[in-house]
Amino acid sequence: MNRPLRKIIHIDMDAFYASVEQRDNPAYRGKPIAVGGSPQGRGGVVATASYEARKFGVRSAMSSKVAARLCKQLIFVYPRFEVYKQVSQHIRAIFYRYTDLVEPLSLDEAYLDVTTDKLQIGSAIDIAKQIKRAIQDELQLTASAGVSVNKFAAKVASDMHKPNGLTFIGPSRLEAFMEQLPVEKFFGVGKVTAEKMKRLGLHTGADLKKWSEEQLVSSFGKMGHFFYKIVRGQDDREVRTTREAKSVGAEDTFPFDLTTREQMHEQLEKIAQIVQGRLARHQLKGRTVTLKVKYHDFKQITRSQSFAEGTRDLEQIENTAKKLLDDSFVPGQQVRLLGISLHNFGEPAIRWVPQEKGDFQLKLF
Repeated sequence: MNRPLRKIIHIDMDAFYASVEQRDNPAYRGKPIAVGGSPQGRGGVVATASYEARKFGVRSAMSSKVAARLCKQLIFVYPRFEVYKQVSQHIRAIFYRYTDLVEPLSLDEAYLDVTTDKLQIGSAIDIAKQIKRAIQDELQLTASAGVSVNKFAAKVASDMHKPNGLTFIGPSRLEAFMEQLPVEKFFGVGKVTAEKMKRLGLHTGADLKKWSEEQLVSSFGKMGHFFYKIVRGQDDREVRTTREAKSVGAEDTFPFDLTTREQMHEQLEKIAQIVQGRLARHQLKGRTVTLKVKYHDFKQITRSQSFAEGTRDLEQIENTAKKLLDDSFVPGQQVRLLGISLHNFGEPAIRWVPQEKGDFQLKLF
């Protein structure tokens, strides 16, 4: 017996941080603004750009120096994360009026399963409309929504008619929709994979559909199984309210570039203390220590070392991170960020409730 089709909504706030700033400061309305970054000094990275700035090509994760070149009148705004958190909590409270099956992906994005909704509305499209209206009325912000029978289709749909859009992809046209999608739109297809696909003559979902599952797995590994199913509209992933924790760590971006090994070791000692404190607080031990290094030109490397048994010993974490740094150290390199994380936890089982980008609440079971 086939189970009934699920009703999945993906809500994505429109230029969230920038929209909050424009809402709260009339001087920013209608102007190209970028939250984060700095047009002077050592630079920074754009967290979110308003739609007025996006017309000039300004995008999130772009360096502020590039953004400033693209848009001469760009206004840089310092982020107010406490405000964004408060707004996000209000948005989630709106979600929970309709369903308890909410999977937050970040402060401004979430999946909702409304197959059975609390208010017995029945129509996922009507629920999405009500959520969008509540966000507009209560917070003076806009959100875009995608509605479909699975998570992947709902997420793609939410991005189709931004800002303030609502797109429904019903089961009758789901497979045809997947066929016309460019390969870049599929989950797990980054720049390198997209280039490989195009060299193989794979440009759209329809092209992927012509390949057997064995061919896709042979060329793209385990993701080949996903590609085979998704182009046929099959995505069985459930909306999950908790996820497994993958790592515990800390990192720091410095006000000036570090240039000597001694400076880097000193900072690693401070970061290791933070990490060890978090591990101790949650009674966790990790078997793999990973070092993250970001250089002044934003190039980034990670180096890892694993042990037979888990650890949260401060000296072992410090010494391992220092050794990983020394093994890749090149005199004269300028380092802007260092981070340490531990992975591969043993028992007890670990769960986390997503709170926001880069933040999670650990729970032990």
